[in-house]
Amino acid sequence: MIKRFLDIFLSVLFIVLLSPLFFIISFVIWIDSGSPIFYLQERIGKDWKTFNIIKFRTMKNGSDKNGPAVSSDSDERVTKFGAFLRMWKLDEIPQLFNVLKGDMSFVGPRPEVKKFAEFYRDEYNLLLQVKPGISDFASINFRHEGKILNNVQNIEDVYIKEILPQKIELSKEYVSNHSLIMDLKILFLTIITLLK
Repeated sequence: MIKRFLDIFLSVLFIVLLSPLFFIISFVIWIDSGSPIFYLQERIGKDWKTFNIIKFRTMKNGSDKNGPAVSSDSDERVTKFGAFLRMWKLDEIPQLFNVLKGDMSFVGPRPEVKKFAEFYRDEYNLLLQVKPGISDFASINFRHEGKILNNVQNIEDVYIKEILPQKIELSKEYVSNHSLIMDLKILFLTIITLLK
């Protein structure tokens, strides 16, 4: 109950405080590559319920339909401004609306694409006992995931077999030990990581 109250309070606060940044980013995306401004992708949430995660669009319009569901920093589908947004994780800001709606929390396992989660159904049965979040230990440790995936031949295969199992283990640590103190620790580490 306290966590949900904090999610609502903080998401409203940040939406208001960051509204000028919302407009600036939206305008630059529109100038740079037209509409749509936002990118919606179906992800799995608590108890395997699906929802649409909201991000600022960082790829050329429609290019997500012509390639893998994960991308590297060198992916030609990513626009120049999109690369900048990704570098500073600014493309994630619209997820504040997912938090406000209740699909996500500020802290929790990152919501995964269903086809990837199906490879590790038993593990995700555990992870999806809590709401997915904007940040957790996995997203902190894999802050430069796009860089890791540079020059990889079969990017989805590498993601599924090498990266995702590590992320799952880190997310399990959160699910098994989550508390308000741990949430605050993760938020603090997230801010520090972004500023590095």
